[in-house]
Amino acid sequence: MTLEFPNRSRSFDEARNAVHFIGYDGMFEVPFFVEAAALSRPGRTELTETDFLTAFDAARNSIHAVAREAYSHGRRTSYTLTAADFR
Repeated sequence: MTLEFPNRSRSFDEARNAVHFIGYDGMFEVPFFVEAAALSRPGRTELTETDFLTAFDAARNSIHAVAREAYSHGRRTSYTLTAADFR
């Protein structure tokens, strides 16, 4: 099966300082996190949860593509995407 993202929900996980979203491989949920640093622009400081969620929404297609790539390298219990994954 391929990784899909039918659920558009996402949330900010303060403890991880990351946006959390879920992918699905068939009936299996696959949790993903995008670090806040990967969503912020250089020089911007003190961004809010809303800023990070807005940035996620704006880059949703590329984030999903990077998530699929990370998932294709092997199954894990969760995936954390960093700024390096988007280069």
